Amino acid sequence: MSVKRVVMVVDMQLGVFATPRFQREQCVSRINQLTHAADTVIFIQHTEAGGLEEGSDGYRLLPELDQPAGAFYVTKTACDAFYKTTLSDLLSEQGIEQFVICGCATDYCVDSTLKNGVSRGYHITVAEDAHTTANRPAAQAQVLINHYNDVWRTFTAPDNPPVVKPTETILTDWKAN
Repeated sequence: MSVKRVVMVVDMQLGVFATPRFQREQCVSRINQLTHAADTVIFIQHTEAGGLEEGSDGYRLLPELDQPAGAFYVTKTACDAFYKTTLSDLLSEQGIEQFVICGCATDYCVDSTLKNGVSRGYHITVAEDAHTTANRPAAQAQVLINHYNDVWRTFTAPDNPPVVKPTETILTDWKAN
């Protein structure tokens, strides 16, 4: 039996992108390539006061982001998509033990969700060129993206290290299986 091709897309919402994000168009394009090739897609959406309220325009996913039929949606209130959400239940119900993660923001929600997921035993691959963030006071977005790809690539988790690959490699691997 082949393993499900699962993509988790984090916080690609209008309100999140009210703050300019690095290479938005390229990031969305790569996420769309992944979601088109996936068997299962899970969209994570952040909700909070100040423009990201559930049902508001800011809460909506970016219009250029393709939403495949049958996609799942999980709402979160913290950086970590596992924190007080239905994500663990959904993954269990769907028999999902591994997934590709992508989205926004590299240094907050993608990082938090990845690290908690690895600690929970999920086998996670980061699409290294399909996550983005904003310029921060301490570092530019491109520096942060490169830094986190390196952190995840060398993250110590015996028997379950995260994998970091370009989107093209992930898609090629999927075609081979």
